[in-house]
Amino acid sequence: MERSMAWAAVAMAMAMTMAVLCLTTAVRVGADDVVDEDSPGASFIFGDSLVDAGNNNYLSTLSKADMNPNGIDFAASGGTPTGRFTNGRTIADIIGEMLGQADYSPPFLAPNTTGGALLNGVNYASGGAGILNGTGRVFVNRISMDIQIDNFNITRRQLDDLLGKAKAKEFIQRKAIFSITVGSNDFLNNYLMPVLSAGTRVAESPDGFINDLIIHLREQLTRLHALDARKFVVANVGPLGCIPYQKTLNRVGDNECVKLPNTLAVQYNGRLRDLLIELNGGSDGTSGLPGARFCLANVYDLVMELIANHQKYGFKTASVACCGNGGRYAGIVPCGPQSSMCDDRQNHVFWDPYHPSEKANLLLAKYIVDGDSKYISPMNLRKLFKL
Repeated sequence: MERSMAWAAVAMAMAMTMAVLCLTTAVRVGADDVVDEDSPGASFIFGDSLVDAGNNNYLSTLSKADMNPNGIDFAASGGTPTGRFTNGRTIADIIGEMLGQADYSPPFLAPNTTGGALLNGVNYASGGAGILNGTGRVFVNRISMDIQIDNFNITRRQLDDLLGKAKAKEFIQRKAIFSITVGSNDFLNNYLMPVLSAGTRVAESPDGFINDLIIHLREQLTRLHALDARKFVVANVGPLGCIPYQKTLNRVGDNECVKLPNTLAVQYNGRLRDLLIELNGGSDGTSGLPGARFCLANVYDLVMELIANHQKYGFKTASVACCGNGGRYAGIVPCGPQSSMCDDRQNHVFWDPYHPSEKANLLLAKYIVDGDSKYISPMNLRKLFKL
């Protein structure tokens, strides 16, 4: 009896040893696979509510989209809210699909964002976030760009543990795209915020404020580069004066946009373009961040094209939010259970007072992935990914 139990113990120990060896081999094979030429890439996503995939679900914040009817057309969840600030997929979701990503980049704060899930990339974006840490304080909590990069540093160490340091570095530099969609809240919920921004606007000129944004963004992009990020796509700020919120607040006509927010966006976008040229190494190739490639997504002109020619793209309105309440353009009260919702979501450029609909996101994503230099430069994302 004792001899049979001893043999059983030996057999169990051998089986466990073999299982560990097999598991170790599987992890090593996985490490090779993720940097294979034909393996799907990863998207590491930073920014605000335009690309938030649910991080704010885990915060005590006034900026949330984890309630109906948000996500009503998000097929992956069966139409239940996920924390995305639109009726379906965000532009980041769609870009990931178009580039062959195996799954959506999960929110950093989600408990299952660990292990192999990291190889799809991670979404760090947070509704209400900005380049500046003070931006969005009206929402109580949000994850600013500085903290988002701190969070990526945590992921960076996890990838070292998962793949080994050498393979993790190769994976990040060769197979990962770093997407940055931020800046809108620095104007909407900081510099242009009624009452809260009065002191800032008196104390700081538009030039000074924008210069502050560019200084901070340069530091943030440099931090990501130091953590081995090499392939970047940075979106400029869209035409803020054309969103339903601004149009309702300022009582402009259907075919008009509010001048000041658009003027500030254009001014910031010019500085952003110069910054990315500098970080790319300029025309002489002697400066910049070594090995980095920065692509500028010209969201401003893309959205303006969509608004000006919305009927050509199959929309009936580029002014009225599908989900929201207040004023001529349903632009005051954000989308939620008590909001009015249109019956023809496919006909609206804007889902709510601030964010594009999934149909609009799909059109924007196509231009960014496969478009020409008018909307994405110096190359489109498909070419960037193949580098």
